[in-house]
Amino acid sequence: MSKELEGKVAIITGGASGIGEATAELFAQQGAKVVIADINAEVGEALAAKLGENTRFKHTDTSSKADIENLVEFAVATFGGLDIMFNNAGISGAQYPRFLDDDMADFEKVIGVNLRGVMIGSQCAARYMAKNGGGVILNNASIAGIVPGQALMSYRVSKAAVIHFTKCSAIDFAEYGIRVCAMAPGHIRTPLTAFTIPGMSSEQMVRIREALAPVWDSNQPLKRHGRPVDVAQTALFICSEKAAQITGVVLPIDGGITAGDPVNHLQELFDARSAAIASFE
Repeated sequence: MSKELEGKVAIITGGASGIGEATAELFAQQGAKVVIADINAEVGEALAAKLGENTRFKHTDTSSKADIENLVEFAVATFGGLDIMFNNAGISGAQYPRFLDDDMADFEKVIGVNLRGVMIGSQCAARYMAKNGGGVILNNASIAGIVPGQALMSYRVSKAAVIHFTKCSAIDFAEYGIRVCAMAPGHIRTPLTAFTIPGMSSEQMVRIREALAPVWDSNQPLKRHGRPVDVAQTALFICSEKAAQITGVVLPIDGGITAGDPVNHLQELFDARSAAIASFE
C-alpha cells in the first residue's frame, strides 16, 4: 500500500509539541521527509532523532523573517525541495479573562508569531514552490478566529487575520499551482489549551485538564475530547493528492462548535413556561 506523502518534503513550524508533533509523526509515517521547526531545540532534536533519518530539526523563531528564510533554504538543501509548508506555530499570549484588563504588552509578540510568521512562512515557501511546480501551504488558525467571543483578544484577532490571509493567498498563488488552506482547531488537548502554569508537575497538569474538561465540553455538540492526531489526520488529507482540487478553505476541527449552539433553548423556554403555569395553581 502506497504512502500518502511518499517523496514529499514538508516543513512543520511549531513541530516539537502538540499538533505539530503529531503531524510530524504522521507525515513521517506516510513517507514525507520532514523538517521540524521550533524554538525548543532540546525537544525538537529529540523528536527528529526518534522519527529517523528522513526527519531533521531546525531551530526557528517564526517571528523572524531571516529565520524563516533560512528554514526554507535548509529544507531545500537537505532534502532537495519543498512540497508542503505547514505554518503551525502559535502562541496564546497573556490569558486575561476580560479585554478591559489586558495591558496589550504581548500584542506585538502574538501578532509576530501567529500572523507575521504565517505570512512570511507562506511567502518564503511560495517563492520556491512557484518556480518548482507548486505545492501546498497549510495554515493553523483556530475557531477563535471564526466565532466571536470574550478574552484572548490578541489571539482571536491574529487567527481571524490568518483565515482571511489564507483565502487571499489561495487566490494569489493559484496560478503557480500552489494550494493554500487553513485548519481551525477547537478544543484540542495540547499545552496551549491546558492553561497550565509554568513549573507545574505532570500530575498537576493532568488535574488542571480534567477540571477544565466539562467547561470545554459545554459548547461542543460532540462530547469527545479532540486530540492532536485528529488535527494531524486532517492536515494529511489537505496536503495529499486526495485534496488536489481543494484550496482557499478553512476547515474547523471542533466537534461541531462552529455549527451552532448545542443548547436546546426552545426546550428551556418550554420548561420555563411549564414552571410558570405550575405556579398558577
